Amino acid sequence: MMSGMVRMIPPDRLRAVLDEAARVFVVHGYRRTQIQDVADALGLAKGTLYGYAQSKEALFAGAVRFADDAEPLPDPSRLPLAAPAAGELAALVASRLAAEVPDMALTRALSRRARPIGQSAAAEELAAIVVDLYRRLARNRTAIKLVDRCAPELPELAEVWLNTGRGAQMSGMETYLSRRQAAGDLVLPGPVPLVARTVVELCVLWAVHCRFDPAPQATIASPVTAIDDEEVAATLATLLARGLTSTQHSTA
Repeated sequence: MMSGMVRMIPPDRLRAVLDEAARVFVVHGYRRTQIQDVADALGLAKGTLYGYAQSKEALFAGAVRFADDAEPLPDPSRLPLAAPAAGELAALVASRLAAEVPDMALTRALSRRARPIGQSAAAEELAAIVVDLYRRLARNRTAIKLVDRCAPELPELAEVWLNTGRGAQMSGMETYLSRRQAAGDLVLPGPVPLVARTVVELCVLWAVHCRFDPAPQATIASPVTAIDDEEVAATLATLLARGLTSTQHSTA
């Protein structure tokens, strides 16, 4: 019975199912989203959707796992997707976060010996850090949005995301800015934690959250989706690098 059902599943529909599931989870959150909501959004019968995922847990895990083409979609013969084992999704998110860290521009900057390099070099270094961070966020924007939206409702996921994910990024940026400020290379306009969070959150806002803006496009003069990622990254990098090497603001 199940094998007959699987053969009837169009091979290109799973992508559409997972994309729409991600959108619904982002809009409603994890607890409020029901299988029926996703089925309705797709125009499918609820029973048909169970041919793709065994449960809401399986659908959410699939949306996170296969978002942004991070992994190849499974063959239709492996459907429906099964619910993850306890801790499996948190472990997946943790492993992906860990895989990004070693070659990040911020990680490389922190690994270098702390010594003055001058404002010009510091501006270039900070710009490279911002561009690199933005690109990584943009490359994983759907999974990040899903996890960020739903982690507060999923304790295991929240622990990984808020500490290993967002927490580690903020901490690393604080350390970097503190070192460069102490060396006289950067001039911060306020407390290090505030400036560090501003840098990171600006990147997250533009790379991730703006792309899921629910406002009707007709009310937006210049839709965010029309702005090229590389242009956004370069603009943020220039804005922040210039702002943090300026001596025109107070450092009190």
